[in-house]
This record gives sequence, structure tokens and C-alpha cells, in this order.
Amino acid sequence: MLIVISPAKSLDFSVQTNIKTNSVPPFLNDSNTLVNELIKFHPEDLSKLMNISAKLAELNYERFIKWHLPFTNENAKPALFVFKGDVYQSLDIQSLNEEDVLFANQNLRILSGLYGVLKPLDLIQEYRLEMGTKLGNPHGKNLYEFWGDKITGEINKAIKQSSGEKVLINLASNEYFKSIQKRKLNYEVITPVFKDYKNGQYKIISFYAKKARGLMSRFIIQNRIEKAEEIKAFNLADYHYNEELSKDKEWVFTR
Repeated sequence: MLIVISPAKSLDFSVQTNIKTNSVPPFLNDSNTLVNELIKFHPEDLSKLMNISAKLAELNYERFIKWHLPFTNENAKPALFVFKGDVYQSLDIQSLNEEDVLFANQNLRILSGLYGVLKPLDLIQEYRLEMGTKLGNPHGKNLYEFWGDKITGEINKAIKQSSGEKVLINLASNEYFKSIQKRKLNYEVITPVFKDYKNGQYKIISFYAKKARGLMSRFIIQNRIEKAEEIKAFNLADYHYNEELSKDKEWVFTR
């Protein structure tokens, strides 16, 4: 069983980890191609391309200029430890033990605009590049066209190598999950959806949904869940499986 999640915009490269089982992303040459396109942009152009402030554009311009191969333990850090968005705060990798982390490394993948697909322990250098960015490149006019079916192929391989039932648990945002070509995916997809009761009805509230995706990832990792049906027992943060609102491949959890 394989989980996919989105990356985070916020990063913390000051983090320390004792995990020594690091690896490099599978598509670093492709990442290098993208960086070579991105360094052609001046900061003010990056600001428009990425829809970010001038300050953030300057920061990311500097990141792309510094980005270089090869990746080592000195110039890069494992992905799951440096992402710091809402999903990752709830997943709280630093509080998991080494066996948890190794289980995650086999059964979880992070989708990335720059790196394509990341294992939790794949080394990365600092970056920001959202999958929806309309960056012209040698393969097309955006990152979906750039990656083509490469991400899908890597996900197929990861599911085949994962432990337990061969199924994909989609805990990524729509923006990132679109990078997987479902018609070329060899396995079933289950998408958990998290809804809160507000103003008389259940609604997806983005902030809480992101937190819940992290909590479910943690739940699967800590409990070594290898069958999709078992995630229906998820009950963290007062969420519970709602059979009435759920569909065949879209499982709704409410609170």
C-alpha cells in the first residue's frame, strides 16, 4: 500500500536527523533541466511566474542559483524532515522512531514540482516550485507536460514494491495528484476526504483537511497499515469514517 502526499512551501534546513539511510531522487537530471530554465528568470520575473512576493522571489532566485549536483549529506537533507507545512506538522516525523521512518520510506511518496517523486529519505536542496506553475520547458508549457508519464511510472513501481495490499492512498492535493496519469496507473486509488460540520452541513475546510492528511499518514505509518480497509478505523482529531457520505473510492471522514 502506498500513500502519496503533496510537498510544503515552507522548509526548515536547520533540522538534524540521525537517520543514515539516505538516497537521491530518481529524476535529478530532470530537476537539473528545470533549474536551468528557472535561473533564466530575474527575481521580478520569478515573482510573476510563481505568483509570490518580491522577497520570496529573491529568496528562490538565490536557491536556484545555489542548486547543484551531486547531492550529498553536506549540501542536501532528507525530504520528509525539511518540509514544514500543515500536513508535515501533523505527521510530525521528528517524533517517530527509526522503524516508523523506514516503513514510511517504503510506503509513502511526496509529489514534487521540481523533483517529480520523492521518497521520505531522498535528499533535496532548498526550492519552491509548485506543480501548477506554468513554466515553459523542453517538453511543453507547464510542469504536467514536463513530467509526462514519468511520475506515474515511478508510482506504479513504488506500489509494486510497497508492503501489503497493492493500492494507492491519495492524500495529496488536486494540484499535485493531477501529475499522476490515472489511465496509466496500474492500481486502484482510494481518496480519503476530511469534512467538518459547519453552518448545518459538512464541508471541506482546507486548513483542517491538510492537518488531517498528515494525521492519517502518521496513523498508517505508526500502525503499519497494509490494507486499505483498515484506514477506516482512523479516529485522530475526532474524525471518524462516515459510511453514509462515502463513495466507492472516496472515503469521507467527518467530525
